[in-house]
Amino acid sequence: MKERALITGGAGFLGSHLCERLLDDGLEVIAMDNLLTGDLQNLEHLFGVEGFTFVKQDVTNFIHVAGKLDYILHFASPASPIDYLELPIQTLKVGSLGTHKVLGLAKDKGARVLMASTSECYGDPLVHPQPESYWGNVNPVGPRGVYDEAKRFAEAMTMGYHRFHGLETRIVRIFNTYGPRMRLNDGRVLPAFMAQGLRGEDMTVFGDGSQTRSFCYVDDLVEGILRLLRSDEVYPTNIGNPAEMTILQFAEKVRELTGNRSKIAFRDLPEDDPKVRQPDISKARKLLGWEPKVGLDEGLRKTLGYFQGKVAAADGRQ
Repeated sequence: MKERALITGGAGFLGSHLCERLLDDGLEVIAMDNLLTGDLQNLEHLFGVEGFTFVKQDVTNFIHVAGKLDYILHFASPASPIDYLELPIQTLKVGSLGTHKVLGLAKDKGARVLMASTSECYGDPLVHPQPESYWGNVNPVGPRGVYDEAKRFAEAMTMGYHRFHGLETRIVRIFNTYGPRMRLNDGRVLPAFMAQGLRGEDMTVFGDGSQTRSFCYVDDLVEGILRLLRSDEVYPTNIGNPAEMTILQFAEKVRELTGNRSKIAFRDLPEDDPKVRQPDISKARKLLGWEPKVGLDEGLRKTLGYFQGKVAAADGRQ
């Protein structure tokens, strides 16, 4: 009998790629999403595929899934600054109530659950690069706290179920990821730069652009997540690309790729915006034999065509 997986947030950027990969690996897949920030277009190529099911459901409510479940991957959450600043209560609810419902379902089904956490657990870090042992520097009452603390609570709840109920749990801390199926206007760095570059607009950089990020291509991230899912590691594990660069360098790279000749426009840095972000992936290398394979230039080329189509559609050129 085929293994069966539930992916919450299955119509989102990362969730849809996980659905696709698990189907390719021979599993039956249920994608669950309330479509608050997810998009059915991310899954439309899977409708009609044997073994795939979509359920429109808010995971902060009671979750019922008929039949057995072997795995639950909990990816339901607003994940971009625009989303969680516009949807603060929903962000907190999915990290708390949603995680509680997912863990309860996993307990009932005897399923292994992987909780998607984030590098935002480290806040504006005082340790660089960030290892899993670092407890972070988070402002719980700042505007970003609704997302940061939702994920920190979700980690604590997941470990509580593991320790008290003996539930098989895994926690992945995801660093900046990019690739096809990102939303065009979600406020994240890459979609913003791609849209501005393709439209010939000024590239908006916040602060002086010296803040750093580390960008991982989505296929690499999915591979790391699934290796963690099938491992025996219970404690949080960083999955991301340690190749660090400044936002200004990233803007210049996207501008060159898109052929944009406009200037860089600097804006005030948002409150609590992390100054540095780089994963220490020593643990993933040792325990999972994982490290990213796709370089930034290759990954951006793979992503460009997707954004060309999205920008053309948004601008009425299709």
